[in-house]
Amino acid sequence: MIDFTSILTIIFVVAGIFFLLVGSVGIIRLPDFYSRTHATSKSDTLGMILIIVGLIIFEGLTINSGKLMLVLLFILLANPIGAHAMARAAYNSGLKPMFPDNKNDKTEG
Repeated sequence: MIDFTSILTIIFVVAGIFFLLVGSVGIIRLPDFYSRTHATSKSDTLGMILIIVGLIIFEGLTINSGKLMLVLLFILLANPIGAHAMARAAYNSGLKPMFPDNKNDKTEG
Protein backbone atom coordinates (compact mmCIF):
# COMPACT_ATOMS: atom_id res chain seq x y z
CA MET A 1 0.00 0.00 0.00
CA ILE A 2 1.18 3.49 -0.83
CA ASP A 3 1.41 5.84 2.15
CA PHE A 4 1.06 9.61 2.27
CA THR A 5 4.81 10.35 2.16
CA SER A 6 5.21 8.30 -1.01
CA ILE A 7 2.39 10.20 -2.67
CA LEU A 8 3.92 13.55 -1.67
CA THR A 9 7.32 12.39 -2.91
CA ILE A 10 5.89 11.40 -6.27
CA ILE A 11 4.04 14.71 -6.61
CA PHE A 12 7.12 16.79 -5.83
CA VAL A 13 9.47 14.79 -8.04
CA VAL A 14 7.07 14.79 -11.01
CA ALA A 15 6.50 18.54 -10.62
CA GLY A 16 10.27 19.08 -10.50
CA ILE A 17 10.80 17.00 -13.63
CA PHE A 18 8.08 19.03 -15.35
CA PHE A 19 9.86 22.32 -14.58
CA LEU A 20 13.19 20.93 -15.74
CA LEU A 21 11.51 19.86 -18.99
CA VAL A 22 9.97 23.32 -19.43
CA GLY A 23 13.41 24.88 -18.97
CA SER A 24 14.86 22.57 -21.60
CA VAL A 25 12.12 23.55 -24.05
CA GLY A 26 12.84 27.21 -23.23
CA ILE A 27 16.45 26.80 -24.36
CA ILE A 28 15.24 25.62 -27.75
CA ARG A 29 12.26 27.93 -28.27
CA LEU A 30 13.34 31.32 -26.95
CA PRO A 31 15.01 33.76 -29.35
CA ASP A 32 18.00 35.28 -27.56
CA PHE A 33 20.60 34.55 -24.91
CA TYR A 34 18.99 36.65 -22.17
CA SER A 35 15.56 35.07 -22.54
CA ARG A 36 17.09 31.61 -22.53
CA THR A 37 19.21 32.36 -19.48
CA HIS A 38 16.24 33.79 -17.59
CA ALA A 39 13.90 30.92 -18.41
CA THR A 40 16.36 28.16 -17.67
CA SER A 41 17.71 29.64 -14.45
CA LYS A 42 14.24 30.12 -12.98
CA SER A 43 12.75 26.82 -14.08
CA ASP A 44 15.86 24.76 -13.28
CA THR A 45 16.10 26.26 -9.81
CA LEU A 46 12.44 25.53 -9.09
CA GLY A 47 12.66 22.05 -10.60
CA MET A 48 15.67 21.09 -8.52
CA ILE A 49 14.08 22.53 -5.37
CA LEU A 50 10.95 20.46 -5.91
CA ILE A 51 12.92 17.28 -6.57
CA ILE A 52 15.10 17.76 -3.49
CA VAL A 53 12.07 18.55 -1.30
CA GLY A 54 10.49 15.33 -2.56
CA LEU A 55 13.64 13.43 -1.64
CA ILE A 56 13.71 15.04 1.81
CA ILE A 57 10.10 13.97 2.38
CA PHE A 58 10.94 10.46 1.24
CA GLU A 59 14.06 10.24 3.41
CA GLY A 60 12.53 11.57 6.63
CA LEU A 61 14.60 13.20 9.37
CA THR A 62 17.99 11.59 8.88
CA ILE A 63 21.52 12.74 8.20
CA ASN A 64 20.83 12.32 4.48
CA SER A 65 17.95 14.81 4.62
CA GLY A 66 20.32 17.28 6.29
CA LYS A 67 22.78 16.82 3.45
CA LEU A 68 19.96 17.35 0.96
CA MET A 69 19.06 20.59 2.74
CA LEU A 70 22.64 21.79 2.32
CA VAL A 71 22.50 20.94 -1.39
CA LEU A 72 19.20 22.81 -1.59
CA LEU A 73 20.76 25.87 0.03
CA PHE A 74 23.70 25.74 -2.39
CA ILE A 75 21.35 25.53 -5.39
CA LEU A 76 19.29 28.45 -4.07
CA LEU A 77 22.43 30.57 -3.81
CA ALA A 78 24.52 29.44 -6.76
CA ASN A 79 22.02 29.13 -9.60
CA PRO A 80 20.64 32.71 -9.62
CA ILE A 81 24.09 34.19 -8.98
CA GLY A 82 25.61 32.17 -11.82
CA ALA A 83 22.85 33.13 -14.24
CA HIS A 84 23.21 36.80 -13.34
CA ALA A 85 26.98 36.66 -13.76
CA MET A 86 26.65 35.05 -17.20
CA ALA A 87 24.08 37.61 -18.35
CA ARG A 88 26.16 40.51 -17.07
CA ALA A 89 29.32 39.17 -18.73
CA ALA A 90 27.45 38.74 -22.02
CA TYR A 91 26.12 42.29 -21.87
CA ASN A 92 29.52 43.74 -20.96
CA SER A 93 31.11 41.89 -23.88
CA GLY A 94 28.71 43.55 -26.30
CA LEU A 95 25.81 41.13 -26.71
CA LYS A 96 22.72 43.32 -26.93
CA PRO A 97 19.25 42.18 -25.88
CA MET A 98 16.78 41.41 -28.65
CA PHE A 99 13.68 43.62 -28.70
CA PRO A 100 10.61 43.19 -30.91
CA ASP A 101 11.08 46.49 -32.76
CA ASN A 102 14.92 46.19 -32.98
CA LYS A 103 15.25 49.95 -33.62
CA ASN A 104 17.49 50.93 -30.74
CA ASP A 105 18.97 49.66 -27.53
CA LYS A 106 16.46 50.45 -24.80
CA THR A 107 18.96 49.68 -22.08
CA GLU A 108 20.99 52.81 -22.83
CA GLY A 109 19.70 56.09 -21.41
